[in-house]
Amino acid sequence: MKVLYCLIYTAFYLLSLLPLRVHYFISDVMYYLLYYLVRYRVRVVRQNLATSFPEKTEAERRAIERDFYSFFCDYLVESVKLLTISKENMKRRFVFKNTEEVNACIEQGQSCAIYLGHNGIWEWVVSLPLWVSPKAQCGQIYHPIENKAFDRLFIHLRQHFGSVSIPMQETLRKLLEYRKAGQPVIIGYISDQKPHWVNIHHWVDFLNHDTPVLTGAERIVKKFDHAAFYGDMHRVRRGYYELEMKPICQHPQSLPDYQLTDAYYRLLEASIRREPAIWLWSHNRWARTREEFDRRFKVVDGKVVPR
Repeated sequence: MKVLYCLIYTAFYLLSLLPLRVHYFISDVMYYLLYYLVRYRVRVVRQNLATSFPEKTEAERRAIERDFYSFFCDYLVESVKLLTISKENMKRRFVFKNTEEVNACIEQGQSCAIYLGHNGIWEWVVSLPLWVSPKAQCGQIYHPIENKAFDRLFIHLRQHFGSVSIPMQETLRKLLEYRKAGQPVIIGYISDQKPHWVNIHHWVDFLNHDTPVLTGAERIVKKFDHAAFYGDMHRVRRGYYELEMKPICQHPQSLPDYQLTDAYYRLLEASIRREPAIWLWSHNRWARTREEFDRRFKVVDGKVVPR
């Protein structure tokens, strides 16, 4: 594994050294290969767009489809560039807005949670330490990649600017350690994934679908009473982004169950409807339906079990 990691890292490092204009040339070539030749998940993307935007014409949805594939290829090369991009260049290309409210919480000793989606270049959000109080430890919850070499590489990428990557199964333990040490944290949660059947406890109306959602982030945020923000990403132009920190609730323990999750999905849907091409449409997000869930599972004492 060590040899494989060294080979992969060297290849990514050398590629990352290329100027971004070269990366975007590579992206343009990849776009034609993925979209017109390979047809990578085109059926999934087309179906997702058709059911999410029934009010749009076929021509409008096809335009979004093409823009998505073009952006997706940019996302891939921009993720590679993260390996060697300088702090100055990153701050110029990825701007955080309204960090004052986040810093105010940190100054009061309160940790923060940032709700994110698979929207825009989410890999660049790890540059947050360049914009917030040095008193805070920034981090992100992630699901380990099965390939150990690639998992190690992406951890290295995501920790480039001082942020820490916390495996999902270690979230509670690490947050308890930070709280015990009196260390305020700012933790990012990408929470728009498709949950496993046994993790479905709540459904929301999202992009014209009855959607099962993950609620683990809400439970953690409420347990630690972290101030909750939504990271609203906007692509200014190719290679330039803004992410606005929108407050959801400073003391989420006061909210009824699932209200925080509902608020997050309303904000995420507004972002997607504003700029639909930069959300991850290739993900088969709506493969699990309430009808199948009700047929195969039941809830007993708050736990999902097979019928």
